[in-house]
Amino acid sequence: MTTESTPVPNPPARAAAGKATSAASAKAAAEPPILTGSGAILASLERLGVTDVFGLPGGAIMPFYDELMASTAIRHILVRHEQGAGHAAEGYASSSGRLGVCIATSGPGATNLVTAIADAHMDSVPMLAITGQVFSTSMGTDAFQEVDITGITMPITKHSFLVTKPEDVPGVIAAAVHIATTGRPGPVLVDVTKDAQQKSAPFIWPPKIDLPGYRPVTKAHGKQIQAAAQLIAEARKPVLYVGGGVVRAGAHRELLEFAEKTGAPVVTTLMARGAFPDSHPQQLGMPGMHGTVPAVLALQESDLLIALGARFDDRVTGKVSEFAPGAKVIHVDIDPAEIGKIRHADVPIVGDVREVLLDLLPAYDEAVAAHPSDTADWWTRLKTLKSQYPLGYTIPEDGQLSPQWVIEKIGELSGPEAVYAAGVGQHQMWSAQFVKYERPGAWLNSGGAGTMGYAVPAAMGAKVAQPDRLVWAIDGDGCFQMTNQELATCTINNIPIKVAIINNSSLGMVRQWQTLFYEGRHSFTDLNTGHDTVMIPDFVKMADAYGALGIRVTTPEEVEPAIRLAMETNDRPVVIDFIVSRDAMVWPMVPQGVGNSQVQYARDHAPDWYEE
Repeated sequence: MTTESTPVPNPPARAAAGKATSAASAKAAAEPPILTGSGAILASLERLGVTDVFGLPGGAIMPFYDELMASTAIRHILVRHEQGAGHAAEGYASSSGRLGVCIATSGPGATNLVTAIADAHMDSVPMLAITGQVFSTSMGTDAFQEVDITGITMPITKHSFLVTKPEDVPGVIAAAVHIATTGRPGPVLVDVTKDAQQKSAPFIWPPKIDLPGYRPVTKAHGKQIQAAAQLIAEARKPVLYVGGGVVRAGAHRELLEFAEKTGAPVVTTLMARGAFPDSHPQQLGMPGMHGTVPAVLALQESDLLIALGARFDDRVTGKVSEFAPGAKVIHVDIDPAEIGKIRHADVPIVGDVREVLLDLLPAYDEAVAAHPSDTADWWTRLKTLKSQYPLGYTIPEDGQLSPQWVIEKIGELSGPEAVYAAGVGQHQMWSAQFVKYERPGAWLNSGGAGTMGYAVPAAMGAKVAQPDRLVWAIDGDGCFQMTNQELATCTINNIPIKVAIINNSSLGMVRQWQTLFYEGRHSFTDLNTGHDTVMIPDFVKMADAYGALGIRVTTPEEVEPAIRLAMETNDRPVVIDFIVSRDAMVWPMVPQGVGNSQVQYARDHAPDWYEE
């Protein structure tokens, strides 16, 4: 009798099998995964640390949206208009310092992003715009919703990419993010054809980034640092002319240390509000067309301008040939194209502002030891200007609310840790003037492009980036009507921003110019939104329709309770319709086309030296 037993593999065979399995696993692990182009976009964004995106789907970008739906790492905010996606990405980036991302389909979806892309380009905002494109085989045939968006955006981006192959996706996305966030920050567009999104290829990460010619200089030349330090030590009337580049570089701490070491007065441009604390005794305020008189005239009378991340914008310089006529210039900027573009620089310094200031600190110590600085007379003059021409406003004679007082009250009650996003126009200037900014990232606005409709979506983006901060959109009734549909986005996505409409029932800044320079002919600037019992639309009813809390304020007694109620309401957005005087104007003012010495402190009230 025989018995059968289960065969047992001999130990050497088992070991060999185990080795074969391990080798196969290692080989499989070494081989990159096969992903669709749209899957590669998503995987690239996740690996680059993107956590929030703003967009609106359409035919040419649908493959990517199909992948995005399953992502647990990236939150997608569905906007109501692509321009809102772009401004939200800007607000996200400007408030937090992180990359902002917006997504749109081809054709009108892509062109609706153009305004926000141009805005980001002018204000150096790190932004990635991803657009879908028609099939590569259809390009050039005027296919449905086909536009050459890479060509359209070429002048308003740091770079535009067109992707037609799925294997190119990881490298392009990585390169785009690198370009957008290094050097002088700015927007980069990646346009991906639909077939590139649908086809598959190995996903290789990290990809090799090859960008010939793109080598941003961050470290300044030592000789230029020494020359700058020497000029600063020898100057008797220096001014630190601080631009938005200081905010983008995160150089506010170094700026504070350098300002206190040199004792020089500081002016902060519209884009730099918050880069240097308003409470600091060396702060003179904002220069330019609607800047403070001390800031404007400090630049005019200085013997040395230390321009840090500023580009000598026309709204700051006024008539360039008459700007700071007796001043030498040290110009620090990471973009070499800006240096000498408007004003000759005696000491040009190409480099990251933060790195430059770190080098200047010890260099100044050495220089001032040999040439002790004396700015006592200069500060005597500046203190006289500050006391003689304080920033203020007059109470309206029509009995309506003073818009400056309303904005000042919002800032006073909300404090420096809040974020304030403004539209464009009078309310923008008043927000820059009468809210006190103590930190970078607290003030968001469209500086270079001057885009109406910026405030609401930018505030939305800022609240997504920093959900624990109080975020205000300070808007005009004209601006608000351009992008208020994003209130729906805010309500549905639990983004409880506060909107203060400074409602003067008109296009206020245009009306001001018409009053001053066109003999009061108010041509097509009345909006009928809050005066003479006409309210088209009724903003309180509109807020209610969007699921927001709507409040109307018409008397001084109602202002503070309304602001406090808005601050306490965090289960939905809040819209406060402040009915303000339509005759209020922004002062001081330098009329366009004249030198800054002709700054007017108020209407028909120029300083004593106006005739000089």
